Amino acid sequence: MSMASIQHLSQRILEMEESATIKMAQQARDLAAQGFDVISLSLGEPDFDTPVHIKEAAKKALDDGYTKYTPVPGLVELRKAIQEKFRRDNGMEFGINQIVVSNGAKQSIANLALSLLDEGDEVIILSPYWVSYSEIVKLAGGVPVFVHAGIEQDFKATAAQVEKAITPRTRILLFSSPCNPTGSVYSYDELKAIADVIARHEGVYIISDEIYEYINFTGKHASIGAIPEVKDRTVTVNGFSKGFAMTGWRLGYIGAPGWIAEACSKMQGQFTSGATSFGQKAATHALLSDMTPTHEMCDAFRHRRDMVIGLLSQIPGMKVNKPQGAFYIFPDISEYFGKAGNGMKVQNADDFSEYLLHTAHVAVVSGSAFGADKCFRISYAASETELREAIRRIDEAVRQLA
Repeated sequence: MSMASIQHLSQRILEMEESATIKMAQQARDLAAQGFDVISLSLGEPDFDTPVHIKEAAKKALDDGYTKYTPVPGLVELRKAIQEKFRRDNGMEFGINQIVVSNGAKQSIANLALSLLDEGDEVIILSPYWVSYSEIVKLAGGVPVFVHAGIEQDFKATAAQVEKAITPRTRILLFSSPCNPTGSVYSYDELKAIADVIARHEGVYIISDEIYEYINFTGKHASIGAIPEVKDRTVTVNGFSKGFAMTGWRLGYIGAPGWIAEACSKMQGQFTSGATSFGQKAATHALLSDMTPTHEMCDAFRHRRDMVIGLLSQIPGMKVNKPQGAFYIFPDISEYFGKAGNGMKVQNADDFSEYLLHTAHVAVVSGSAFGADKCFRISYAASETELREAIRRIDEAVRQLA
């Protein structure tokens, strides 16, 4: 790109970071196009197909003529299904006017940031965090404030850490549970302690990203929005991509205080309007029909998690905890820093990820993208055969470092 072209781009796009997960996935594709056998463990996408009964519901919706615009906040029948889901699974009550369906949970979070933040408002983000949180906050004029927890805390920040980070400019607390990138799951007691802190600070709101809710190995998902002290100041974000293997359908939603939901609908109305009509019909069916495929997918991920942890734990220098949800492992690889191999020196997680890509032909994502520069993320949303081979290659590559 010429300098003249760059000068015509807005400052906001010049300052915005590219999504690290998308960037690494593209690098893996480029390397594969050159003829290398690359195993990509970079994207957070279930390798399962959307369950048949959900696809059939979409086909029927098409045949029934659901090909037109939808109301901006979503079809009433889908919002009623979401209303029932919140009641059934989370112990939360929402009116229809408190639910907004969007083109993916990412848009839900963007709607919230653009609706709630003024220039200079602070957003506490529990770190490690999903790559897009900070960029969405900055795009809306907000200031990310990171509260970090390392592997020794199972990557979970404490209520005391949250309390310490609150200032008069704090507007939002933003986090995910189960977490991307760590797979950590906050227990009810941990969430209650955080809720008690937020309850003492009027004007601070919570955005709880629960997109991985159904990929939870603890036996019980806890929602901070169900805690009475903060239920009127919490927005719960969810969607269909992970628990129903519907990534390409681009459907997310929020349950929020009515005034926030109204603001998000207003914002969305100027950007994309309503989500796809036949997709919403299928999503309604997904929430109210047989959940067996979702439970089976969760069981498969649990099995893979245990296998991957077992294999990684045998690699010298690889520190691994036991995440309780999602489909990620987030090893600490700081012991390799300062070492070199294959003509490359590993000084940080970015170097380590590049080293694995070019030496082992395994694509992972550097932890620096998630606010943790001593770690890297493996997505185990891949076949067991691919996972075993990928970890064999990783083992071989790190043993070359000296």
